[in-house]
Amino acid sequence: MRKKIVAGNWKMNNTLDEGLKLASEVVNMVKDERQGDVIVVLGTPFIHLASVSKLIGDTKDVHVSSQDCSEHESGAYTGEVSVSMIKSTGTRYVILGHSERREYHEETSVQLAAKLDRVLSTGLTPIFCCGEPLEVREAGTQDSYVCSQLTESLFHLTKEQMSKVVIAYEPIWAIGTGKTATSEQAQEMHKAIRKHLAIKFGDAIAEDTSILYGGSCKPSNAGELFSQPDIDGGLIGGASLVARDFMGIINAY
Repeated sequence: MRKKIVAGNWKMNNTLDEGLKLASEVVNMVKDERQGDVIVVLGTPFIHLASVSKLIGDTKDVHVSSQDCSEHESGAYTGEVSVSMIKSTGTRYVILGHSERREYHEETSVQLAAKLDRVLSTGLTPIFCCGEPLEVREAGTQDSYVCSQLTESLFHLTKEQMSKVVIAYEPIWAIGTGKTATSEQAQEMHKAIRKHLAIKFGDAIAEDTSILYGGSCKPSNAGELFSQPDIDGGLIGGASLVARDFMGIINAY
């Protein structure tokens, strides 16, 4: 049975003190108020990883994620952070291929495949992002576009490796454009992703893969989104920066 996951992506927000305060609020709320069997993940900036992991401790209620990693293990790569460094902080997840990384840093599918291999080799769980921009959605080619992203970065994996990957679908065209993705549109893409995974890895792996929704999810629409059969949680941006809003999404199941 696939896991339900609500992961926050803080992006480039919060000083260390602010991040620790937010993490503490979320941990306490999850402990006292969580209603369902939902895995909670906090995707923090690199400088927060060790401190937030220490704050969380050995609890199984909340986990920590990096927002990226280097495809290199070590060496003369100034400013980069390796997967081994990330793991040493107590972090358990790594977000890969976020649309902002693809756009602003021009990350390629080949580069993301290498990063994915690094993450899996250390036993951490990758949250692999995919999604289409507005021009692709308007052209009606979103299924082939997103499936190509999956093929290029994931299809070299074995079934065992793929069983450890979480997918996050981002409708880039519906983020900051004034357009809105309906729960039906989100479900259609999640279903297409699962169908595409089945082609390579078989029905069992595809059915067991958690696919998160990464587009403008908030307490007011989380319940409707999470009720869709192929949506297994969310990768949450802005709403994850407010503990009460984030908790409202966690309890939407």
